[in-house]
Parts: sequence; structure tokens; C-alpha cells
Amino acid sequence: MTPPTITKAAAFCCGLFAMALAAPAFAAAPPNLLAHQVPLALDGSGTAWILTSTALVLMMTLPGLALFYGGMVRKKNLIATIAHSTAAMAIVTVLWFVAGYTLSFGTVEGPADGFIGSLQALFLNGVGVKTAHALTPGLPEFLWIGYQLTFAIITPALIAGAFAERIKFSASVLFFTLWHLIVYAPICHQVWGGGWMGELGVLDFAGGAVVHVNAGVAGLVCAIVLGPRHGWGRDNMAPHNLAFTAIGTGLLFVGWMGFNGGSAAGANEIAAVAVFNTLLAPAAAAVGWIGVEWTLKKKPTLLGLLTGVVAGLVAITPGAGFVDPKGAFLIGLISGPIAYVGAVWLKHKLQYDDSLDAFGVHGVAGIAGALLTGVFANAAINPLAEGATVWKQAIGLGGAMAWSAVGTFFVLMICKYTVGLRVEKEAEIEGLDYSQHGEAMH
Repeated sequence: MTPPTITKAAAFCCGLFAMALAAPAFAAAPPNLLAHQVPLALDGSGTAWILTSTALVLMMTLPGLALFYGGMVRKKNLIATIAHSTAAMAIVTVLWFVAGYTLSFGTVEGPADGFIGSLQALFLNGVGVKTAHALTPGLPEFLWIGYQLTFAIITPALIAGAFAERIKFSASVLFFTLWHLIVYAPICHQVWGGGWMGELGVLDFAGGAVVHVNAGVAGLVCAIVLGPRHGWGRDNMAPHNLAFTAIGTGLLFVGWMGFNGGSAAGANEIAAVAVFNTLLAPAAAAVGWIGVEWTLKKKPTLLGLLTGVVAGLVAITPGAGFVDPKGAFLIGLISGPIAYVGAVWLKHKLQYDDSLDAFGVHGVAGIAGALLTGVFANAAINPLAEGATVWKQAIGLGGAMAWSAVGTFFVLMICKYTVGLRVEKEAEIEGLDYSQHGEAMH
């Protein structure tokens, strides 16, 4: 019997798999430190807190965001919406292991380091149990990799709120894959991995620009490129289950303690103030949102309260470990009404269908919070806040927004001309649960 011919594609895949299998051998050997690494000087209490925070942030996507978004769509699209969060988790986790981590937090010689990391740690080669990233010498590098992975997971899942109820699942899979490598990893490096924004002094404690503004701008581009849902502005598209959305909000709120508190990279006084600010700001934002809604619409809605809470969580994220509680209170109180304008007034004024307000809440509140961080940053809380200005924050936001917008459009065009973006009109009317997944809620 003649042996089967091994195709080039199969050989390439086998080569990648062989490299992956080699990683444990590299990890077990005495480390020859990569450019971004230092020897581990274990901080036991900090490690315990970041282990906990990693679980909390993962919970924000599954089941937190999945339920938050799932409750806001129509019943016929619930499964498809939850599938987006699940797919983002699976795809980004694999990509982070293969290349995302090293592109985000690796160090490369020369001016390119201002924009993108190295390829030294592909498949996590060179990472061992005794290595640490230079940013966090007290944490095992594997823990830092896992913690930052949870941020990378939730960011594209947030974007899915903008294109919910009308995108092909195949398009969302390709979009998540390309977007992570082309948009998320470079912006993460530019802000947190030693790139130009970090060097400039742009303050982003836990992901105002990297996560929320990035996802919000990408969501806006997606909403414009895909166009509105069939029947938008005419048909009833009210949330089908606000109880799901309320449960999702609660899970997001609890998880956000690890999102912001864990970004102190230790169990310390900065983590303590970040956690308290993360409790205070969303409460103030909910008061601000509901005050505007009650005044204008004469009735306070549960959806308004929940959205106000999330807007406050978004707004405090860039400044959680840089501002004192008075600053956090004002950031929340200001950001609630601003997010209301973005989610309710702006999209109807400009006529783009941001299905679940990815830009209206995460983009608008993220921009407000990042700029207000420049106003309220307090060196008495965190010495790194010294020299903070609104101007620096604005430059950083401009850079992140431009990269996100251009990169997202480029990724969408690839999706459009390969797998296609939108489902057929009949499939959209039927619902994505059945047309895309062959499943339905009864």
C-alpha cells in the first residue's frame, strides 16, 4: 500500500505542533532569560491575589458578559449571543499561547518596540516556573500570562455587542482571530508592554484604552460597516430577559474587583484603593444615569440602572489605582450621564445600529474616564500619577482609537471578501440561534 502524501499544509501544522511540544522542555531547563524577563522573586501574597483575580476576570466573560448581552437581545438570538463570548474565550486563549502574549509583552530591539512586541516567546518557549516578566518580578510569569489573557478574552467579546443579531458565526470567528493579532496585541503593547504610550506617561491602570475604548471604537466601526438590523427603528427589539442582564451585571461587578484590583499586580495599598474606587464609581454612575433618565423619560428603568453601573465600572477602570475616592465618585457621577448620551441620544442622532451599546457605553464612558483620570490622578495615592495631564491622556486615546478604527476596518474587509459578514435577511428574521447554530430556546 502506498503511503499517503503529506501536504505542505499538513507538514506546516505538524511543525507548529512539534514546536508546541518543545515548550515544556524549554520551560524545564535553567532559563536563558528573554529580553522581557527577570528571575522570579516570588511574592506569595501577591501571587495568591492575582490567582484569585484571574478567576474573577475570566468570570466577567463567562458567564458575566454572556448573560449581560444575552438578556438584551431578542429570544431568538440568545444562544448566538452567548456563543460569541464562548468563541472569543476559546479563540483568544489559543492565540495568546501561540503568539498573542509575546506580541503584547515581549521586547524587541529598536523603534519597533514602540508599537509591537517580539516573537521570542512564541508558544511560550522560554517561559519557565522560575521566570517573571520585568513588569511583575514577584509573580510567576505563567500567572502573569494567564491574568493578562483574561483581559484579552473579554475585549473582543465586548465588540460582539455591536454586531449582535446579524453577523455570520463564521465571520465572528475570523474577526476575533485577526482582530486579536492586528489590533489588540499592538495596542496592549503600546500601552502596557513598553510601547510609546506607556513611555509618554499615558495612564491606563486596568484597561480604559486597551480594553474599553479599543472595543468601543471597534464596535462602532463594526456597526457602521454591517449596517442596521432588519427592522431597526421599526420593529420591537426590546431585551427579552432583563433578569439575565441583571445577573450578568452582578457577575461583571464582582469580577471587576479582580479586573481593577488585580491590576495593582500585588496584594497592596494600591489594590485596596482600586477595589474601593471600583465599588464607589459605578454606584455614582448609576445615580447619574437614572437621574437623567427619570427626568427625561419620567420613569426609572432597571435597564438604565444596570447600564449605569456598567458605565461607571468602565469609566473608573483607567484611573482606579491613580485617583482617590473623591475623584472616583466624581468620575462615576459625570460618566453616567455622558454614557446615557452616548447610548441613547448619539446613536439615534447619527443613525448607526450599535445593538447592545458597545460604543455608547464602553467607548464613550471609557473615553470620559480616561480623560478624567488626567484631571483627578493623585500622586499621593500612586506615585506613578505624578505628571499626569489631560493632554497626555488625549494623545494616548487618539493613538488607540486610530489604530483600533483602521485595524478593525481592515479586518472587516478581509471577513467580507472571504466568508462574508452578514446572514441572509431570512436567516436574520428567523433568528441566529437556529439559522447559525441549529439550536433554539423553547
